Amino acid sequence: MTNHSASDHTPRLDTGRLAPEVHRAMLELDRAASAGIDPGLAELVRIRASQLNRCAFCLDMHTTDALATGESAERIAHLSAWEVSRHCYTDKELAALELTEALTVAANGSASDLALAKAARHFDERELTHLIATVIAINVLNRLAISVRMTPGYYARGSRRR
Repeated sequence: MTNHSASDHTPRLDTGRLAPEVHRAMLELDRAASAGIDPGLAELVRIRASQLNRCAFCLDMHTTDALATGESAERIAHLSAWEVSRHCYTDKELAALELTEALTVAANGSASDLALAKAARHFDERELTHLIATVIAINVLNRLAISVRMTPGYYARGSRRR
């Protein structure tokens, strides 16, 4: 078992202050990517990818944002077990969640053809492109937040910026 000290959770770098142009570009990528899909669905995808990547900051942020879009606490709570909680989600959402997992856990080097085919049944080509880009963007942002140890709780306390 790993012994964690208090310093393990101390933020390393303030990317917004140290590299504001990079920070803004990453946030703009996320905004542009998700512009072509339903905002509630975008938040579900972001939460699921953040769960898989174990990004506490992004979980905090996107759970807060999902609730603000009108998403239910029950559906958010079931995301980590969406495959056995299928009754909570539409077929379109299930296809998006499956594709999110395939793209986020891409150990084999490519997205699952089956997941992509299922998503293509529910999203037109433009929406599918935006969905894929949204998954990629949150994975990038998860890695940034994890790398610099962005502190969970900061976002929910009212400062809605990364």
